[in-house]
Amino acid sequence: MDSRIWESVDHLVAWLDEESTQSPQEERLLRLLKLSEEIGEVGAAVIGATGQNPRKGVTHTWEDVQHELCDVVFSALVALRTLTPDAARVFADRLAYVEQRSAASRRPDDRPPADR
Repeated sequence: MDSRIWESVDHLVAWLDEESTQSPQEERLLRLLKLSEEIGEVGAAVIGATGQNPRKGVTHTWEDVQHELCDVVFSALVALRTLTPDAARVFADRLAYVEQRSAASRRPDDRPPADR
């Protein structure tokens, strides 16, 4: 992941820490709960983009859904960084694990031609 992203996450965490009126333990829990709020906003945007609510009709675009998904990612990175100062390494290690696991589960015919 681009180091600029982690620099931004560090700045966000520092700013949130400075502005917080909660104890560190409460702040940590609230940052984890923020993920649920953001995921709910993704759901609301999908419902709005599909016009699923006949009373409201189409209220969002798929671009709105994309933006809400980014907010989920930002919130998750802030929460991870709040839990550990080594968030970049934890993330990189987990990504490598997921990549390895997904590669191992592919059938030989599913692999890209360069891997065959």
